[in-house]
Amino acid sequence: MLKYLLLPALLLGHFCASAQTAPDDQAAVIATIQRMFDAMRAGDSTMLRSTFDPTARLQSAFTSKEGKPVLHDESIDEFVGAVGTPHPEVWDERIWSYDVRIDGRLASVWTDYTFFLDDKMLHCGVNAFHLFKGENGWKITQITDTRRKDGCQTEPNADLATIHLLMDAWHHAAAVADEDTFFGSMSADGVYLGTDASERWLRDEMKEWSKEYFAKDTAWAFTAHDRQVYFSQNGQTAWFEELLKTWMGPCRGSGVLTKTAGGWKIRHYDLAVLVSNELIYDYIKLLPGK
Repeated sequence: MLKYLLLPALLLGHFCASAQTAPDDQAAVIATIQRMFDAMRAGDSTMLRSTFDPTARLQSAFTSKEGKPVLHDESIDEFVGAVGTPHPEVWDERIWSYDVRIDGRLASVWTDYTFFLDDKMLHCGVNAFHLFKGENGWKITQITDTRRKDGCQTEPNADLATIHLLMDAWHHAAAVADEDTFFGSMSADGVYLGTDASERWLRDEMKEWSKEYFAKDTAWAFTAHDRQVYFSQNGQTAWFEELLKTWMGPCRGSGVLTKTAGGWKIRHYDLAVLVSNELIYDYIKLLPGK
């Protein structure tokens, strides 16, 4: 009996010991996936085959014309053969984001993609990859994709342009007292931090507090410039910083946006008054208790 109790413990010890993720594993996982798509673009079946584990399989999840859910299996051999068969168009699958999760020798990667034949967009969706790290490095064991033709991203910076438009429209909404657009641009759990230490509002709290301002022709008029936007690896979160011209003088706004089913929403905004270094001592003298 003892040996049967010891075996799981020994195996658990082995698994725990092997569950350490090397610092460069994430880059290696992404490199394997990128090599697969490079092989597709080049029509190189040998390179393509090298990215797959011998047990790998392909699946597509979609809804049929009859409205029924379908999970379709595709042969790896047929896929590799099709890529290697001469064809006039470039098979160009463009990846917009990577969401990588790794534990030991298992990796799971979610990617947003759009598929082009040369420059003609055919469809888009997501790829869900599973990879295994064996003696020959990371290999793809499974890909399941979705496919659609609507709402497809076609440019790398499409989200960046959308966020700039959203933020500019948000500031403009305050300037023209457009309450619906201003608060509709924020998530339900959105937080706004004002310049006063007491000014921390959830979206709906701020909406109630600011009713008297939005009842006027303008609530407040801030003009943003020099905005910088950054994205998380999975492309679902963005954070930003921007300089503002305001009635208070120069300010800085910073915050976080989340990509939702309804588009990008402002989830956090922090407004700060800027004080130049030359004036900081005079400013400190104005503070209570100084």
